[in-house]
Amino acid sequence: MQKYGKWILILIGIIAIIAAIYFFLFSNNNQNTPPPEAERLSTQTNIENNHSTNNVEQQEEKENQKEPTETELANSSTKILVEDDNRDHNLELSASKINHHIVKKGETFSFNDVIGNPTPDKGYEKAGIFVDGKKKKGYGGGNCQISTTLYDVVKKVDGLKVTERHEHEKEVGYVKKGNDATVAYDYLDLKFKNNTEHDIKIYADVSEKEVTVKIVKLSY
Repeated sequence: MQKYGKWILILIGIIAIIAAIYFFLFSNNNQNTPPPEAERLSTQTNIENNHSTNNVEQQEEKENQKEPTETELANSSTKILVEDDNRDHNLELSASKINHHIVKKGETFSFNDVIGNPTPDKGYEKAGIFVDGKKKKGYGGGNCQISTTLYDVVKKVDGLKVTERHEHEKEVGYVKKGNDATVAYDYLDLKFKNNTEHDIKIYADVSEKEVTVKIVKLSY
């Protein structure tokens, strides 16, 4: 009987030790794990904080992307005197390339840099051009009317300084002689520097009867 009593005491001791270990572990888990309600409130707070931060960032982004105010400084139009579909196509193509072009304060605008070489792979057609004073057909014919109309506008804006300009050898018809600006990629260019206190934007449009260019200042 004493023998069984000894084993019973040992078994009770082992059970007591296991119970103590289990109680210790369960108690620590309960201390480290927040109650469900506290966890829900914490998650909701984090979501609200993130939402508030995103709203601030989105507002700042909208303010940075705010469109500047535009004020027209000058405009000019020249009549289209030649009935030539190829020439009209070239006019529209070149006008589209300078349309909405921004010249920042202190920058120099180059017609040839913006338009590029008027080659057929860029969509240009053959139309009338002057070569050594004689009228011939060449790719980009009509570009000079775009550059001339732009030149006429630039002259009207204080602070825009023309740094390169060339005249045709013969009168072109759409402006008086001496008021034109001929261009030829790589050696004849129209350039002007923006010496104003603000950025400017160029608008160019070609209708059935005329070319129109205007310049606006941008206020941020």
